Amino acid sequence: MVLNDVLVPGFRLKRRGRYLEAELKKVSDGLLANATYFGNTEWAQEYLTYCHRDDHFKSRWMAAGGDWTDKVVVDLGCGPGNVFANLGGKPKLLVGVDVAAGSLEMAADLGYQAVLADAADVPLKSGFADIVAINASLHHCDDMAAVLREGARLLKPNGLLITDHDPQLTAWDYKGVAKLMWNARLWIYRVTGHGFHKSGPQQDWGLRTEIHHRPGDGLTEAFFRRTLNPLGFEVKVYAHNHQIGAEALAGTVGPADWKYRLGNLLSGRRPGAATSALSLMCIARKLPGD
Repeated sequence: MVLNDVLVPGFRLKRRGRYLEAELKKVSDGLLANATYFGNTEWAQEYLTYCHRDDHFKSRWMAAGGDWTDKVVVDLGCGPGNVFANLGGKPKLLVGVDVAAGSLEMAADLGYQAVLADAADVPLKSGFADIVAINASLHHCDDMAAVLREGARLLKPNGLLITDHDPQLTAWDYKGVAKLMWNARLWIYRVTGHGFHKSGPQQDWGLRTEIHHRPGDGLTEAFFRRTLNPLGFEVKVYAHNHQIGAEALAGTVGPADWKYRLGNLLSGRRPGAATSALSLMCIARKLPGD
């Protein structure tokens, strides 16, 4: 199977180096921030090397969707290819969609059929994919529900929509002193040199991409159910911290770093509760029609 087999009939993509490009109908500030930050090959390489590459991540994703070998997979917001770089396998077709040219070049090197397109408006047919993956990407999108619906559209019956590493609203809704500490964190990182970003511009562009990753914003289980249940999906949502593998699917929240435990405690929440877990993983199966 090749990319042309799953394109919308009559649609033409433009070749740009190692990726193909669709016309972006609207370029918002958020989309531009993602294209700039993840399009910087140096920053994208750091992201590929250090983010979403640990054994906990792999264990969780393997439990959620299994090996991608012989499957048709679409990775929305693929970035430089972190999910496939960690999971491996031999998909029948692996399509990566992103708005960042530099990241797409790197994803293509890993084996993705790389397409520059808006994740909410993908030039692909409906109902062909076995798996649609959306990892750490929804909160970077202006309209999270639109991206989720677009991913749902691409799936065949019994196909899986898997999302992960998006912030849970209840865990990040800091209050009082905790919110003051959150607002001061950037200055602390710059003074101590312990932040992920090495320079001011890198940090500034990175923050601009975090559209729905701020106190008082984020995702909920109700959001996933409200969006996907009417489309004919069986929806399961698992709250988890980052240092937990397949056990997350059995309801184990896992440990969180002390700074997140403190933030929840100061906000009046029990740090070990599911509502204090940093991320939500959604596994939604498209039910067969009548």
